[in-house]
Amino acid sequence: MPSLGKIVPEDVPLQLSELVDNDALIDSLPAGVYVCNLNGQIIRFNRAAAELWGREPRLGNPEERHCGSCRLLGLDDRPISHAESPMAVALATGHGCRDERVRMERPDGSRITALVSVEPLKDHGGRRVGAVGVLRDISPPVHAAETRGGRVKWLEQILRSLPAAIYTTDAAGRITFYNDPATEMWGVRPEIGRNEFCGSWKLYWPDGRPLPHNECPMAIALKERRAIHGQEAVAERPDGTRVSFLAYPTPLFDEAGYLVGAVNMLADIRGRKLAELTSQRLAAIVASSDDAILSKDINGVITTWNRGAERLYGYSEDEVIGKPVTILIPSDRQDEEPELLGRIRRGEQIDHYETVRRKKDGSFVDVSLSVSPIVDSTGQIVGASKIARDISDRRRAEAQKDLLLGEMNHRVKNLFALAGGLLNLSARDAASVPDLVSNLQGKFLALARAHALTLSTAVEPDSHGIATLHALALEVTRPYLAGEGVDCRIVVAGPDIPLGRTAVTNVALLFHEFATNALKYGALSNPTGQVRVECSLRADDVNITWHEAGGTPGPEEPEREGFGSRLTRATVSALGGSFSRHFTSTGLEIRMTLSQAKLCE
Repeated sequence: MPSLGKIVPEDVPLQLSELVDNDALIDSLPAGVYVCNLNGQIIRFNRAAAELWGREPRLGNPEERHCGSCRLLGLDDRPISHAESPMAVALATGHGCRDERVRMERPDGSRITALVSVEPLKDHGGRRVGAVGVLRDISPPVHAAETRGGRVKWLEQILRSLPAAIYTTDAAGRITFYNDPATEMWGVRPEIGRNEFCGSWKLYWPDGRPLPHNECPMAIALKERRAIHGQEAVAERPDGTRVSFLAYPTPLFDEAGYLVGAVNMLADIRGRKLAELTSQRLAAIVASSDDAILSKDINGVITTWNRGAERLYGYSEDEVIGKPVTILIPSDRQDEEPELLGRIRRGEQIDHYETVRRKKDGSFVDVSLSVSPIVDSTGQIVGASKIARDISDRRRAEAQKDLLLGEMNHRVKNLFALAGGLLNLSARDAASVPDLVSNLQGKFLALARAHALTLSTAVEPDSHGIATLHALALEVTRPYLAGEGVDCRIVVAGPDIPLGRTAVTNVALLFHEFATNALKYGALSNPTGQVRVECSLRADDVNITWHEAGGTPGPEEPEREGFGSRLTRATVSALGGSFSRHFTSTGLEIRMTLSQAKLCE
């Protein structure tokens, strides 16, 4: 195979004839290049073009026009006639094209996908005389062919029409030519014959280290007389902006084998670098997020899964990738997924959708979902990203808030009723108005202290600044006693445990409820009755037993759970524990197991 196919028919204009006589520079380019006259006949091609076609077209043959491939096809493998090729369109309209994708079939049946760029050629008078086509294989990498020396006068027009940044140097590295894309990349126009190796203002290695011009890829290619394929570097413009690029310098030799210069093509990879950096940042954010982040395709199949999702749902990445997202949805909520997918297909973004999801162990979790469509480069919706946030604590807090509001209403009513009862009882025994006032003042002050402990997250100043289990039990139960023999009727035994600010309210509510019931129905309703509160530690739990003695044995468990029982159950659950109650021969006994960690909060 000759290094460069060429023919000069008699009807070809002189300018085009001069163009096709230039071998070396075209043949040195890493991309396939070929030239057609106005009739579409191929009159010139380089070795790279012949390698892409898998054949050498017959130059000047009217039956082989517009492209040297055996067959042309669209990206959907639909056959395309050569008369519909990008070269044919450019010759017919006078308008070039950039990076059109076509598929070319070789004689051996193999196919490649190529980017085709076509630019019309004009003579000095501005008349169109043909067109030049540039082929770049985007299947395998394109290797630069060997080159030979020659004239480059009219070849400059071809180089200027190429979309890539290209420049040439002499054997000493002095720049002899550059095109507009090279100027755009450098941000400066170097001086022909003066600037050496590269026209950029400054150069750097990809890691940011300065790169001297005499050590750049072009300088190495000239020094070592070898082509370099895709060496990465960074050019800094005079305004301080930097451009990452890949360099493809190739030395040029004359007929005798002497080095005469080099040609370099620079590929701007800023877009790729930005995409890589963005992807890395997003990946780091997703990986480190406490929220569960996953993505799914348009059919609801899980495609990505972060650690937050693993912590929330209990599934590892390997267990869910490729599985339908419905494995996370309870059976009674399966209709949610088709609705969400329908909204995603319409391009909607879903914010703060509160629902329930199922974990690997079968338990349920309250979540707030934010779902956004995933769009590909063509604008097509191909899936969705989903962020799930665990709102169980918030739901529990809201439930506890509602319960406390109900409790406040319940307690205020009880306090008024209790105040009225105390007033009636005190009035019967009071010998005088001062005695009545004194008696009531003491009782109301005790009620105020208990009420403050019930509704506050901290103890009163007169409680020595420390809230403990013993102190709280005595403080809350004190208002329900007549005043005499308090130490004998209320006994707290076992280890005394400090209580955190959050736990004070919940524990106070429990003792308040127990004491109220004891005063109404149990041991404290009897002047000789007693209450014993026993505390013990076991592993990470605190066991508390409320035992009433000397009272009237209570009835069996009521069929309907009252407000007090519901309050007790919810409060114990908030403290991470459990409770039970039953009636003994001497009175009511309540046993609770609470989390020590929760009591310290």
